[in-house]
Amino acid sequence: MSFLNYQDPRPVYEQITDYFKKLILTGALEKGSQMPSVRQMAAELSINPNTIQKAYAILESEGFIYSVKGKGNFVAGNETLLESKRREWMSKMAEFLKEGREIGVSRDQIEKITEKVFGGEK
Repeated sequence: MSFLNYQDPRPVYEQITDYFKKLILTGALEKGSQMPSVRQMAAELSINPNTIQKAYAILESEGFIYSVKGKGNFVAGNETLLESKRREWMSKMAEFLKEGREIGVSRDQIEKITEKVFGGEK
């Protein structure tokens, strides 16, 4: 499990947080599944356990995981989180499209990019 990029300017705890958010939001980590222990993650990634603990604390404060005393951390899998993330993404996309229009990107160009990303799916 080596998803860390030491060339990335973001702090390691932020990379860990983003990695698990993506896994949770895409369903790769299912609701109720147990997260790797802090010690296990620290050993596998060869980093300080406090870094993992910080990432887990952020994930818990944002509602992605919950902890059970003596048992560990578990995926919350809250559908509200996914919907919130989708709304956030849509807002960012609208801003991005406005910027594109301002610099002369045409609707046709946007549609071509969209088709390339999504293919024929509807």
